[in-house]
Amino acid sequence: MNDNLDKQAKELEASDDFKSLLTKAESAYEIPQTAFSKYRVKRGLREPDGSGVMVGVTQIGQSHGYVMNEGEKTPVEGVLTYRGYDMCDLVRHFSEENRFGFEETAFLLFFGHLPSPAELEEFDAVLDAARHLPPRFTEDVLLHSPSKSIMNKMQQGVLALYAYDENPDDTSLSNMLRQSMELVARLPVIAAQSYAVYLNAFFYKSLTIHNPRNDLSTAQNFLRVLRANKSYTEEEAHLLDLCLVIHAEHGGGNCSTFSTRVLSSSGTDTYSAIAAGIGALKGPRHGGANIKVQEMFDDIKAHVSDTANEDEVTSYLLKILQGQAGDGSGLIYGMGHAVYTKSDPRAVMLKTCAKKLAYDKGYGKDFELLEMIERVTPGLFRAYKGSTSEMCANVDLYSGLVYRMLDIPVEMYTPLFAIARVAGWCAHRMEEYCTAKKIIRPAYKCIAQPHEYEPLSARE
Repeated sequence: MNDNLDKQAKELEASDDFKSLLTKAESAYEIPQTAFSKYRVKRGLREPDGSGVMVGVTQIGQSHGYVMNEGEKTPVEGVLTYRGYDMCDLVRHFSEENRFGFEETAFLLFFGHLPSPAELEEFDAVLDAARHLPPRFTEDVLLHSPSKSIMNKMQQGVLALYAYDENPDDTSLSNMLRQSMELVARLPVIAAQSYAVYLNAFFYKSLTIHNPRNDLSTAQNFLRVLRANKSYTEEEAHLLDLCLVIHAEHGGGNCSTFSTRVLSSSGTDTYSAIAAGIGALKGPRHGGANIKVQEMFDDIKAHVSDTANEDEVTSYLLKILQGQAGDGSGLIYGMGHAVYTKSDPRAVMLKTCAKKLAYDKGYGKDFELLEMIERVTPGLFRAYKGSTSEMCANVDLYSGLVYRMLDIPVEMYTPLFAIARVAGWCAHRMEEYCTAKKIIRPAYKCIAQPHEYEPLSARE
């Protein structure tokens, strides 16, 4: 069926009628660049200095990477806080205490404080009760119409949960909280089972579907359901758990969280709002960048004879920057961020957590190549583009290597981001609905010229 659909799409695009319409479409979507400055448009909801336009207030999370001093942006070391707690402190303590932290992090985001042992036990019990998908959900939703994108299938799955909810449109806090906890529990299962269906549909692998267990953490259950043999080491599960903590929240202004808040402001249901977040995260300029980093990394290894030679790597990175190598975009993925300047705390923590494991598992040279990319890229930007801005590695530079060391397939890199970030999305949805109480409605300046209607018979 999929082969027939691909053939049909290619035939449509090759037809003369479609090519003629495409030419007309290209001219229909042209806006002169001068219009943006003329009407003082803040593209990307950014101020001229690159900072974000202030559109809301939140207590959930903050990403901080610079300070404004008399109109000048002063770079500082990056800090990410969850409900006022430094994310790096949370990761360090979870690691030192050798326990799983994602569930505790979700509790913190939802309720505004770290749980007591009794509160955490209650929270875990509710998640355990919700982890299993509704009866026949896997057969009726996930097995049908398999997708080449796991993110797309996760969107479908989340939207389909609406039909299995007896009270989907109730926007009371109690109902949204119940739905949010179910989504945190179920999204890892939807993602992992969707991957099994993907392997069967597109690579003819044997179909093996596993279910979660109530006595396991989110990270453990994800690995259990993902892998055909259901096996994993505790070291793997703990490292994955720390990745989930690191990705769980990033303030209200990032693209996917803002998308969730925009839909929530309309009064729509939880499933529609969270599906919007997944759709935004899928984009290569957002969460999908972790896959682009891995593609770039593999491309560098394929075209640089000695990846330990800084001159050779620098020369190839310059070609990427010039659009002569890589995917032709001129982007060095994994470098630079809209907020962070001197450092991205998520990248710092991932790098710290991954270093020992990289050498233990034989990925030491790969780790050193990433460090080299991080080290030389800012200088290339200064030399080639004349940039004077501080530039740091972002979380995507190291996340791909961590997932590769965990034997997680590349198709699951961005889904794992969504599995973690759904905790933040749901917290922001509840906050938006409970506090903002106004539909988000920014302005767009229309510059189309007025036209008089012409009868069809008079048009050329």
